[in-house]
Amino acid sequence: MEIDVNNLDVVIVAVLVLFLGQLLTRNIPFLYRYNIPAAVTGGIICSLLVAVLEGVWGIRIIFDLQLRDLFLLFFFSTIGLGAKLKTLIQGGKILAILSAIAAVLLVVQNLLGVGLALLAGAEPGYGMLAGSVSFAGGHGTAIAWGQVAADAGIYGAEEFAIACATFGLIAGGVIGGPIGGWLITKHQLQPTANICAEPACREPETGRDSETHINDVLGTILVLCLCVSAGDIVNSHLAMKGLSLPGFLTAMMVGIVITNLADFFDRPLSKVTIDRAGELNLELFLAMSLMSMQLLSLVESAGPMLVMVLAQTFATTLVAVYLVFVVTGKTYDSAVMASGFCGLGLGATPVAIANMTAVTIKYGPSQLAFLVIPLIGAFFIDLMNAFVIKFFLALPFFSGG
Repeated sequence: MEIDVNNLDVVIVAVLVLFLGQLLTRNIPFLYRYNIPAAVTGGIICSLLVAVLEGVWGIRIIFDLQLRDLFLLFFFSTIGLGAKLKTLIQGGKILAILSAIAAVLLVVQNLLGVGLALLAGAEPGYGMLAGSVSFAGGHGTAIAWGQVAADAGIYGAEEFAIACATFGLIAGGVIGGPIGGWLITKHQLQPTANICAEPACREPETGRDSETHINDVLGTILVLCLCVSAGDIVNSHLAMKGLSLPGFLTAMMVGIVITNLADFFDRPLSKVTIDRAGELNLELFLAMSLMSMQLLSLVESAGPMLVMVLAQTFATTLVAVYLVFVVTGKTYDSAVMASGFCGLGLGATPVAIANMTAVTIKYGPSQLAFLVIPLIGAFFIDLMNAFVIKFFLALPFFSGG
């Protein structure tokens, strides 16, 4: 028996999942203490219930995820709309440092994945799928390269890659908050005095600017739709030229152009409304992603997958704590960036944002972290990952694959 959950019903379930996660976080000290995002808590519980329904009573629930993909595009559009040129320049040095660290992580993940595969006597291609393809790359990259590996004759490559990405998404959402909180507590760090730039922080304001007006909401909806629509046009044009980019990347690029043109003509967009829109779309995307996980389909590969996930989680934690935190100066911003980097390295940019949001809600804002981490996740890590993957595939032990 199959039950299809479509469109608005998916949104209803996602909102209920978020409320459940928030309720549990408020009432379970462990979840609050370790800054576990509400979407992660509620989403995992929902996916477990779905698995029980299918495993015990044979009732399979299938979620229509078209709206989830739209929420992802809207979320990255808000990231672009918040990227002012002057702040991009301010974050230039840290951005370059973290991009270099991200490149190191990509190499480490592939060395670890291929090494474990070879030790187990498996095809090295499985190691690549259990490396930067699925973990730093996320579901999009996992699906794309899983298809390539399947076409090359690697049995079950698509399912294996998706399973790695799914477990990585969970791991990234679970460890990021605790690591950030631990670093802040251990080093007794305090947030720097800066302008709040992330949805997690709402500085109290006075006067008309603190209010959200209907025209701000309508304008934000219009701009978000323009970002997605224009981004799709840009993507189609680039595809005809032989350059294919992810839809979220072009939507974000359009957002960057729009917000800076608006500032240039002295018609700034409503920052508060855009931040709220970004927070809303992020929470809905994460809830839908986690509640729709098909856990039963992952049981068969749970054993080797657990080894891979634990190894990659350990490696990412070391990079976050001993490279990201240390190299960026051991500041409060460094700790928040370390928490985001865990989500970035094991899951996806939305997981990184959720981790940092959970930390900053509890400890205070971090403008720098919310500037550089989304940019690395949206721009640099995917581009670098493509080059790193191609480099590894050119190595001798892949020549016969």
